[in-house]
Amino acid sequence: MINNKQCFLIKLLTHLSLSLSQVLGTDDLVIVAFHAPWCGHCKNLAPAWAQAASELKGKVVIAALDATVHTASANKYEVRGFPTIKVFPAGKKDGSAEDYNGGRGASDIVNFALEKMTASLPPPEVTQLTSEGQLETACKDAQLCVISVLPHILDCQSACRTDFLESLKKVGEKFKKNRWAYLWAEAGAQPELEEALEIGGFGYPAMAVVNARKMKYSLLRGSYSLEGITEFLRDLTFGRGSSVAIRAGKLPAVVKSEPWDGKDGKPPVVEDIDLSDVELDPLEKTEL
Repeated sequence: MINNKQCFLIKLLTHLSLSLSQVLGTDDLVIVAFHAPWCGHCKNLAPAWAQAASELKGKVVIAALDATVHTASANKYEVRGFPTIKVFPAGKKDGSAEDYNGGRGASDIVNFALEKMTASLPPPEVTQLTSEGQLETACKDAQLCVISVLPHILDCQSACRTDFLESLKKVGEKFKKNRWAYLWAEAGAQPELEEALEIGGFGYPAMAVVNARKMKYSLLRGSYSLEGITEFLRDLTFGRGSSVAIRAGKLPAVVKSEPWDGKDGKPPVVEDIDLSDVELDPLEKTEL
């Protein structure tokens, strides 16, 4: 006879039930437990499976599939014992799946799913600050905002600037699991930002990492290079490095400016001054 606890666990698995067509029809990362109603190990897995599904809701699909009902699917994926857990990677599904051989606790499942999801994410965008409210919008949901101030386009033309931006994209790829925001501005375009974060005193390019929740920031004091930035950010992830409070206790305002068009800069045209009509006093002759 099935007791009340067993009934509850079976309902949990039923609640998470999906068909194979539903699994293959989503671009989400999907982790499926093939189970059987009479399987004791499946009943033991059910609480952790349901907890993982709750924690990962909206991020990863945690599902269950009754192999005694979906026998064709179970045979297709060579399910020989229960529970058997299969991982369907994020993106367009081609029908292939990987075996899950990790722990059966909720935290094991959640950590595996988040790492798998992060690996499939595109790197974060590196966005130029050009409009009001942009800084607040970008930083409100990010643990940290990585802000660079790059040299003026006349001091560092398109190839030079592109190299800096490519380095930032590589850094974003390396630390993408942290889901930080990456922003940049041209030197002199956002004076309040530079003043509030004390950027520019060491020259350009410069970098500050802002924690908008604590209203604190840390400055990159070392080399502005892929290696230097990586070391700086890695130290921050381990709680190393110093930080100071942002002036006025709020994020600085961003003023509207023209976004970079990806081209080289052109120096301003200086008009020739016509001096033909200007009468000059004759120079006095000085005898030595």
